Order: sequence, then structure tokens, then C-alpha cells
Amino acid sequence: MELTQIIFLAILQGLTEFLPISSSAHLILLPYLLNWPDQGLAFDVAVHLGSLGAVLWYFRRDLHLLLGNWFNSLRGRAQTPESRLVWGVALGTIPVALSGLLFADAIETHLRNIPVIALATIGFGVLLGYADWTGKRQRSEYQLNWKDILIIGLAQALALIPGTSRSGITITAALLLGLNRTAAARFSFLLSIPVILLAGGYDILKLLLQEASVDWFALLLAAVISGLMAYACIYTFIKLLDKIGMQPFVIYRLLLGFGLLLFWIY
Repeated sequence: MELTQIIFLAILQGLTEFLPISSSAHLILLPYLLNWPDQGLAFDVAVHLGSLGAVLWYFRRDLHLLLGNWFNSLRGRAQTPESRLVWGVALGTIPVALSGLLFADAIETHLRNIPVIALATIGFGVLLGYADWTGKRQRSEYQLNWKDILIIGLAQALALIPGTSRSGITITAALLLGLNRTAAARFSFLLSIPVILLAGGYDILKLLLQEASVDWFALLLAAVISGLMAYACIYTFIKLLDKIGMQPFVIYRLLLGFGLLLFWIY
């Protein structure tokens, strides 16, 4: 990979991983539109690990409190809102983990194309707008019950479809369930931690089996750039979310989706 491709794709991953606009769709589309060679599995692992580092650092104080309460619950102490939230994140991860094991190869083979990405970008963008406009926005992430978490977890499994956006679909489900915007985003980002860990671990195993040569400098550079951009994105997104809402992302998704359809048709 050329340096320009590494930098642009790493920036793109960092900016789009936690915004409700689908990072996977952008990572598929940019090389396709610019006629770049496929960046490969190792690069995808590196940029996702960079994004993981960003979300772990952003939530470092929250995670200390959450995990501390969770470990206490394992020792037989009473459940707290924090420990229940950790259990909720674990429950919400199960549907996407199972779906990934069962359907990832089929999705990789049949759904990584422009019409699917365009239609998913438009359809789930409209749903995001509907959720933002009609959601009651009265609850925090600590008020989720097990049924709510299962619904959000099932929604997260749809993110395997390119163009859906993992953060977008989980925020959509959370808003429809009455969470406020910040709580919906925070729970979505917490859900990303085990998902990225599981996907990254699976991809690393595949890399080890490939026995291919690795450009470690390129991977390290990509991970650092992706992590820095992802942290800036999380910080800015949560800070501005209540002011701007989801409308800018809905408009962007509609423009992107219809633009892709026109490109595909003509």
C-alpha cells in the first residue's frame, strides 16, 4: 500500500467508526471509487484496533467504575446500576457474535456491492431520522432493562450488512426505546468494545493462518492515525450531539445513498 492510501483510509476509519454513517461502507467504497488495491485484512485489523484504543481511552474512567462494580458482583456483592450495565453490554453482544459466526462469509461474498450499500445507507438513514424525531429521549443507559438490551443487540446484528452502520443502528434502536441522545450514543460506544475485540481476535487468527508478510510500519501508522481520529470523533460527537441531533447524519446518508445509486446506474 502507498502512504497516501494508508493515511486516507486510516483517517476515514477513525472518522466513521463511531458516527452513524457506516465505516465499513466507506472502507469498501473509497478504494473502489479510486481504483486502489484492496487494503487487506491486516490493515483492517490495525485500524479497528486503533479505534478500540480510542474508545477505551475515552471511557477509561467509566470503565474503571463499571468493571469494578462488575467484579464485585461476581464476588457475591449486590448488583449495582454499573454492574448491570456491564452484564447488559455482554448480553447485547451475543446476537452479533452469533450472526457473525453464522453469516459473515455469506455477507462478505454476496452483500459487499454498491446497490446493497446504497439501499442500506438510505433505508437505515431514514429509520435513524424517524427515531431521532419521534423518540421520547427520557431515559439513560442505566435504565435499560433486559428486553431493551436484547432489542438493541438484535439491531446490532444488522450492522453486518454493509452500509447499515453499527453505531447508527444501535443508536436508532436506543432512541426508539426512549433513551436520550447522549445515553444512546454512550451505550452504542460501550457495545463497540466487545464487538471490536471479538472481530479483531477472529481476524488476527485468520492472519496467523495466512502466513503472509506484514508491513508493520504501515499497520502501526494506520492504527495510530485511526485511533487519534476516532478519539476526536467520539469527543466531538458526544459533546455536540444534543445541539445538532441526528439530522446532519441522516441528510449525509441520503445524499451518499442516492449518489451511489446514480453512480451504479450510470
